[in-house]
Amino acid sequence: MADPVPRSRKLSRMEVVLSSNCHCSTQTIIPGFGRAIPNRRSFNYPIMDQILALTPRQIVAELDKYIIGQNDAKRNVAIALRNRIRRLMVKSDIQKDIVPNNILMIGSTGVGKTEIARRLAKVAQAPFTKVEASKFTEVGYVGRDVESMVRDLMEQSVSLVREMKNETVKAKAAESVEEIILDILIPPVKSAGFTRSISVNTDTDSEPGTDCELNERTRERFRDKLRNGELDDRKIEINVKASSPMGIGMIGNGMMDDASMAGLQDMISGMMPKKVKKRKLSISEARKVLLEDEMSKLIDFDEVKEEAIKLAENNGIIFIDEIDKIASKSGKGGGGPDVSREGVQRDLLPIVEGSAVNTKYGVVNTDHILFIAAGAFHVAKPSDLIPELQGRFPIRVELQSLTQEDFSRILREPKNALTKQYQALFEAEEVYLDFTDDAIEEIARLAFLINQEVENIGARRLHTVMSHLLNDYLFEVPDVIQANSKIMVTKQMVEDRLSTLVKNRDLSQYIL
Repeated sequence: MADPVPRSRKLSRMEVVLSSNCHCSTQTIIPGFGRAIPNRRSFNYPIMDQILALTPRQIVAELDKYIIGQNDAKRNVAIALRNRIRRLMVKSDIQKDIVPNNILMIGSTGVGKTEIARRLAKVAQAPFTKVEASKFTEVGYVGRDVESMVRDLMEQSVSLVREMKNETVKAKAAESVEEIILDILIPPVKSAGFTRSISVNTDTDSEPGTDCELNERTRERFRDKLRNGELDDRKIEINVKASSPMGIGMIGNGMMDDASMAGLQDMISGMMPKKVKKRKLSISEARKVLLEDEMSKLIDFDEVKEEAIKLAENNGIIFIDEIDKIASKSGKGGGGPDVSREGVQRDLLPIVEGSAVNTKYGVVNTDHILFIAAGAFHVAKPSDLIPELQGRFPIRVELQSLTQEDFSRILREPKNALTKQYQALFEAEEVYLDFTDDAIEEIARLAFLINQEVENIGARRLHTVMSHLLNDYLFEVPDVIQANSKIMVTKQMVEDRLSTLVKNRDLSQYIL
C-alpha cells in the first residue's frame, strides 16, 4: 500500500505530518508551549530542539555528570520528563487528560534529592522553583500560603522567556545603543528647515564639503573606536529610569493575597510619572545599562507573559522539600506545632491535583506542572501524610545512603567535584593544587567514618572535611605561598590533619 505521506526526507521527532484532503504540511510541536508552529525555522528558541531530542538514557547521562549513584531516582525523573515531551506530541484530544506522575523522594539529607531536581530542570530548560513545605501555613494563619509556590514558578518562567526574547533582539538593541553613545560623544548636526540625505565620502584624504560630512566622518571614526574598545574607560552622562519608591506594600497589609498586592503595586507604579535621573558612567558600564533598556523596548511584554504562562503550565517543575515536616506523627494531629500541618496538606491538594492560581501575570493552571516532593522521614513516615496527598504522589523513590566508594567517586567524577572547585580557587592565585589517589581515598574514608560516628549528613560532610584540610593553605596564599607554587595533598597529610580528630572522637566542629 502506498504511503500517503510524502517521504522526500526523513522527518525528525519534532515534526508531525498532517494529511488533510491530500494536502500535507509540516508542523513543529514545541514543548512548554503546547502548540504547533507551522514553520520550524520561524521558532526563535533553538534550545527547544535539543529538549525534544533528549531520550531517558540521555537525561540520565546528563544527571550522571553531576550526581553519583541514585540510579533509581534518576530513571524515574528521566521517565517523568520524557513523558511530558511525549504528551506534547500526542495529537488526539486525550493530550489534555494526560497528567504527570508526581514523584516522592525519600532519603536522608545530603544524598542528592535537591540536586537531582535542580539538574533535571536545567537539562529541560524548564522553570524551576524550590520551596520548603515547613514554611507554609494553613489559610487563616500568619505565613506564606501554598499558592505562592506557583507565583514563584511564574516569576522564573517570565525570566526564562525574557532571556530567550532578549537573545533574539540583542543585535538590534546593540546597534541602537551604539547610536545613543555616538550621539552623546558626537552630537549630530541638525539641518535647518528641511532634511536632506547626505552621502558620506569615506575617502579620508579628501576635504569635507560641509559640516554634516565632517560630523559623519568623525562619528565613523568614533564608531570604530567604540567597537575596538578604545573608549571603554571614558565617562559619559546618560539618562536612566529612577527606581520606583518602596513602601507601597504597606497598603492593605493582611487584607489581600500576594497576587492582589502585586497587581496593586503595578497599578500604582503605572499611574505614577516615570522619573529619569542622570548618571555618569564609563562607556563599558553605560553600554550594559542602555542595552537592557533598549532590549525591553523591543520586546512585547504581553507576548512574554502569554508564552511564560504556557511554559510554566506545560514545562514547570516545583520541588517541595521537607514535606515530612508537615506530616503529623503517627497520623495524629494536635496542638502546638501540629496546629496547621494537616491544614497545609489539605491546601496542597488542589494545587498538586490541578487548579487555577491567580498571579500578577495571569491565571496559571497547575494540571500539568510536575511536582517533586522530598523528605528524610526520620520521625514521620510517608503513610503519616493524609491519604489524599499520598495519592497525588504515585511514584515513590527511596534514595540510598552514600557509601565510602560513593564519597570517593564524588570527589573525582562530577564536573563540579569539590576537588575541582578547590583547584580552581587556588589557580585564581596561580597556585596549583593536586591530590594523590591515596589522599582522595583517605578523605572519603574519614568523611564516611565521621558520618557513621556522629550524624549522617551525606555528601555535605565532604565540605567540612575539605575545609578543615585546606583552610591553612587558603589563609597563607598569597602572602606566604607565592604564585607558581604547587601543593600536593597526600595521604600522610590527610592523616596528620584529620585522623587524630577521628581517633579522639572530638567531632564537635563537624556537626552542622
